[in-house]
Amino acid sequence: FIGAEVNLPDADALKKLAYDLKNEIKNLVFVGGANANGKAILCVMIAENLVKEKNLDAKNIIKQIGKVINGGGGGQPFFATAGGTNPSGIAKAIEEASKVI
Repeated sequence: FIGAEVNLPDADALKKLAYDLKNEIKNLVFVGGANANGKAILCVMIAENLVKEKNLDAKNIIKQIGKVINGGGGGQPFFATAGGTNPSGIAKAIEEASKVI
């Protein structure tokens, strides 16, 4: 599990980071967040084998933690994103995700 608040300019950069990590780290569970121009963005990336073996779903996790940043999101079982209006909640959202996982 890697959970981190990172300094990135937008959701595309956060998505690229998540996919880069997925390509480098086996059995990855990554929850990342960033403050992009005053907006909170989050992503959850889960290795596809863990989605199947551990019954994890990034989409469900992002819906839960998106509430912490006053937002919502969606995606696929292995990758999901959320945006919100509360960047000060990013660290708490990542902490919540670690508990859920």
